[in-house]
Amino acid sequence: MTMKAGVGLLSSLILFLLIGAVFTQRPRPKKPTRRPATTRRPSVPKPVTPAALEPQEPTDFPPPILGPPSFFPDCPRECLCHPSYPESLNCENRNLRAVPVIPQRAHYLYLQNNYISELTAEAFNNATDVRWINLANNRIQKIDKQVFQKIPALLYLYIQRNQLNEVPSGLPTSLEQIRLDRNRISKIPAGAFNKLENLTLLDLHYNQLSDTALGKGTFKDLKSLMQLNLAHNVLKKMPSGVPSNLIQLFLDKNRIEDIPKDYFKEFTHLAFVRLNYNQLNDKGVPKAVFNVSSLLDLQLAHNQLTVVPLFNTHLEHLHLNHNSIENINGTEICPCETQADLVDDSLVPRLRYLRLDGNHLHPPIPMDVIMCFRHLHSIVI
Repeated sequence: MTMKAGVGLLSSLILFLLIGAVFTQRPRPKKPTRRPATTRRPSVPKPVTPAALEPQEPTDFPPPILGPPSFFPDCPRECLCHPSYPESLNCENRNLRAVPVIPQRAHYLYLQNNYISELTAEAFNNATDVRWINLANNRIQKIDKQVFQKIPALLYLYIQRNQLNEVPSGLPTSLEQIRLDRNRISKIPAGAFNKLENLTLLDLHYNQLSDTALGKGTFKDLKSLMQLNLAHNVLKKMPSGVPSNLIQLFLDKNRIEDIPKDYFKEFTHLAFVRLNYNQLNDKGVPKAVFNVSSLLDLQLAHNQLTVVPLFNTHLEHLHLNHNSIENINGTEICPCETQADLVDDSLVPRLRYLRLDGNHLHPPIPMDVIMCFRHLHSIVI
């Protein structure tokens, strides 16, 4: 019994020694070494700067193009000033967002094909001698009224292919030509063309003008107007109050249905009338409405006519293609009744060019009618 107790005690002792040996073989953690105290001052945290603001203009615009230093010290870096043309300022195709400061010597401004969205007066403070401005193909939506007060001698203003919603006000009285085509113009403010007695060309085609936008007095002051282009709008009626000295009237691509009986009666120099692509039919075209002695070129293509309207013998070009004409009354279209009439040149039609293709002619034009048109150079059937 005593022997068994001794063996058990010995076994316990050996087990205790083995466990102790295992624990003594585990690595002891090293004491952390202390760094020497630094002599540098503690850094002060920098203030947090706000994030950069988003650019106000679209980021897809290319940067403005700057030219080399110019011979002229007043030449804007965005433009070119050629020594041989000291009165010209060439700033086209320069990716401009605004009009640069115009030097006083400039008469001709080329600013087309840029990204200009607004015209402000500041750029024109010294531009009192400007005569000609080309601002075509920009993104102009607004023009300050004071701009035209700075350029009182302006003669030509080209501002087509922009984003104007109305005709600009305060146009200088010296103006001779203004091109406003291919904008979004639906409004002509009252008095917009007041006192423009020198204006010879007014181009408003490819806009959104309706009959309500053209009042009776819209064109009343345009005493010198020669060309009025109102094509590609949404007119249903012929414009009223058009000056009688007009030479060219373009009304293609509207919705005009009828023409007043005496509409052309007061015109003394009207030579070119274009009414292609409208909704004219026989009822809306009075019989002798185009019997105007000054008329040389009459275009009525792509309408709904079934008969050839009467025209004066002085007419030289007649476009009647793509209507619904089925036959031609030879007596009406060519009033030469006898051989004696053919001798009298004043009675012989001067028609040189005639288009009748796209109709439903049957039978073809009688030979005697063709013979009557002794001046005819070309006929398309």
